[in-house]
Amino acid sequence: MKRIALLLSALFLLLGALPCTVMADTLSEIQDRGVLRVGMEPGYMPFEMTDQRGEIIGFDVDMAKRIAKAMGVKLELVSTAWDGIIPSLLTNKFDMIMSGMTVTAERNLKIAFANPYIVVGQSILVKNQHAGEVKSYKDLNNKKFKVGSKLGTTGEQATKRMIKQATYISFETEQEGIMDLVNGKIDAFVYDLPYMAIANAQKSEGKLFFLDEPFTYEPLGWAVRHGNADFLNFLNNYLVQMKNDGTYDKIYKKWFLSDDWVKKLQN
Repeated sequence: MKRIALLLSALFLLLGALPCTVMADTLSEIQDRGVLRVGMEPGYMPFEMTDQRGEIIGFDVDMAKRIAKAMGVKLELVSTAWDGIIPSLLTNKFDMIMSGMTVTAERNLKIAFANPYIVVGQSILVKNQHAGEVKSYKDLNNKKFKVGSKLGTTGEQATKRMIKQATYISFETEQEGIMDLVNGKIDAFVYDLPYMAIANAQKSEGKLFFLDEPFTYEPLGWAVRHGNADFLNFLNNYLVQMKNDGTYDKIYKKWFLSDDWVKKLQN
């Protein structure tokens, strides 16, 4: 009887400790610390970029500032290479990813996503010499074409899956891919529509044409570590608030419907 009583006592103590463990997610840590740490890779126009002063600006940055303000904490932006951004989140280098990341099943196995905050898709810039011959991604599905995208992105995945007959060329950055395309080293470059629309306007030099109808459906989401129900609840509810009080529209118009920010970028 005494043994049973001791076991029951130990069980009650364990159960009593569980709620504290469950509630102690990243949201509590951020509030205690007084700083929200956000990981992003500057270089994805207009989501996050580096301006002439070396500061990170963009659509995601303005959203992060609003989130930090709503939490009543300071914001710290952590510049991180794309291929290491998920491992860095998992090893607590920062609290969340806000970097134009597409929600995929593969990524969702490693990290948790808040509800999508914007939907984009893959589009294509093509060398002018292929005008008339290439009218969609399907026309590039031929071994005679060299098609590029950025390493570790859904653009790379889409190219390998849907344009798999072409010779695929991987690039470390979007800028390198566009430069090689303009210089004639590849035939086409696949990447997210928002970035490609800006790249076409700024960097095509009259040498490219733009297939601007997305051929994939890609929702972008903010990412946190698994086991952060309170944090996800906060992010989802605040996103709903932003989209219904005019805040989201204001930020969207600033970065997607205006090009006033372009002059702030590094040359």
